[in-house]
Amino acid sequence: MSGPVVVGVDGSASSLAAVETAAREAAWRGAGLRLVHAVGWPPLPLRRGRSAWTPDAAGVRERVDALLTEAEQRARRIAPHVRTVTDSVLGEPVMVLEIVSRHASLLVVGSRGLNRLGSLLLGSTAAHLAAHARRPLLVVRGRPDASGPVLLAVDGSPATRPAVEFAFAAAQSRGAGLVAQHVWNTATERVYDGPGDPPFMTYDEDRLRDEEERVLAEALSGLRERYPDVAVERRLVRGRVSGTLVEASAGAQLVVTGAHAHGGFTGVLLGSVGQALLHHAQCPVAVIRSTGK
Repeated sequence: MSGPVVVGVDGSASSLAAVETAAREAAWRGAGLRLVHAVGWPPLPLRRGRSAWTPDAAGVRERVDALLTEAEQRARRIAPHVRTVTDSVLGEPVMVLEIVSRHASLLVVGSRGLNRLGSLLLGSTAAHLAAHARRPLLVVRGRPDASGPVLLAVDGSPATRPAVEFAFAAAQSRGAGLVAQHVWNTATERVYDGPGDPPFMTYDEDRLRDEEERVLAEALSGLRERYPDVAVERRLVRGRVSGTLVEASAGAQLVVTGAHAHGGFTGVLLGSVGQALLHHAQCPVAVIRSTGK
């Protein structure tokens, strides 16, 4: 989808790092950049007889203008030719960013932001947006290896096809390689030779590995031809899914994972792998929701 790269700005060090990352993304994409700050409502109800609360009356406007100016200066130092606009919107940060992301090509946030009292929020905004934002989300965290590959978490489900496509495009825009990693573990090691098998599970490691190789190959089908300049490493790993991906993220500049577009709770939508990456990955994490209903 065309549209600007939108980044949430709250004045924290994490959000300023997100601004710099968003500026690079906008330059790679040839897109505009929109810096958005959400001005929250006052925490207490107004007393009778007092005038209505507004950002100007509360002295908020100057502070907001100052932090947006700093963010814009950061962005222009990274990408001076990208068209950059600033915007302050009245509302709760999660709701504001979820709404503005509907017209974005990418939404970028820091992994740790500030609440209205100045305290650090431990990823609550990022986790909610990862599960509910309508566009790809990039959560800036860790220390990316600028010379490393884009790391793609492959689970083989059709719902994660948008994540695979996003990873190829990200690798091409960065001039980076792509590592497509598919992890299999003991939970998949249940192979029966036929309905007459005894009532205990048998294991055929060669057959299991061949099946997982097929899953990995099918996940990448058609895209290697569309992105011939992207060097792809297919990596089949036996182990714990979350742990091996977090470990591999140490040498990557970006890790890409999918999220399902159905369900009711953030943890269900995002899944344990996505949750683990948001909290423990050692580089930025892109979460791409499926378009299923």
